[in-house]
Amino acid sequence: MTETASRPTLEAVAARAGVSRATVSRVVNGGDGVREPLVERVRRAVEELGYVPNQAARSLVTRRHDAVAVVIAEPETRVFADPFFALQLRGISKELTAHDSQLVLLLTEGRDDHARVGRYLAGGHVDGALVFSLHLDDPLPGLIHGAGVPTVFGGRPGWGDGVREAVYVDCDNRGGAREAVRHLAGLGRTRIAHITGALDQTSAVDRLEGFRDVMGDVDPTLVVTGDFTPAGGERAMRELLERRPDVDAVFVANDLSASGALRVLREQGRRVPDDVAVIGFDDMLPVAEQTDPALTTVRQDIEEMGRLMTRLLLSRLDRGAGEDGSGGTRPSVVLPTTLVRRASA
Repeated sequence: MTETASRPTLEAVAARAGVSRATVSRVVNGGDGVREPLVERVRRAVEELGYVPNQAARSLVTRRHDAVAVVIAEPETRVFADPFFALQLRGISKELTAHDSQLVLLLTEGRDDHARVGRYLAGGHVDGALVFSLHLDDPLPGLIHGAGVPTVFGGRPGWGDGVREAVYVDCDNRGGAREAVRHLAGLGRTRIAHITGALDQTSAVDRLEGFRDVMGDVDPTLVVTGDFTPAGGERAMRELLERRPDVDAVFVANDLSASGALRVLREQGRRVPDDVAVIGFDDMLPVAEQTDPALTTVRQDIEEMGRLMTRLLLSRLDRGAGEDGSGGTRPSVVLPTTLVRRASA
């Protein structure tokens, strides 16, 4: 058997620093009113002894939990299969780690999970929330608003009631879609189709609008509804080829769906880009560089979006949020997109 060393106490730190226990408590828990020389002595003693502050005691002083909820409005089967979420979570995690804060991941499988997430946020376990992949009929925004938790959204929220002012980070979905379709038209393609994302999400709606900005009153047979998944891309591509076997270009709402569309084109003997040019959206390298052929796509900086969401939230927390969690007005951020040209178009 081995003996486990006892954890250093506030009293031990106070003895090492030659100050009172109350002084040590104020320093390690973020309180004010301690002269700088004493602060340095306490910090040196903390480091020498390896003292770890009690988080519960610290929260009583700072009214902060140093924890942020990341709420993804998707089931775990989708979250862990889609590299988009991994990239965004990586950006969030890096930023929270740099600020010594913890990430609490909350996923929603169904309506019961929405209520559970709402109760957790209202329970005061975290300082704020980062929420993304919302659907238009999602009750989460209302539950979060009712909980009074400072929140930043990933993606433009879809509600239009003019009551809830949301801070969000998004990319220029509509502008990126326009650039993709213009590129296809510039290649001389005249029967350009679009496989949409899930149209209960604003990113898919905005990309469809960008497609229409360039194509005008397009033949409805050239627009097929997808769902942002590889299987959805396969299904939509088969439907499109049945409707319009003469199609010569496809703008697909994301890279995962584009990978599915490419598989169907290959199965049916369509050469890409000779017969059908294909462009995706996202530029997720694990997908875009490994398709056959490599995928031309619209790049959005997904990891940077996660970092910016976190910075906006932490900035609101540092300023102090009001009772409604608004924390005052703060401009949302829309990041630019760029077309990355590879072999598929």
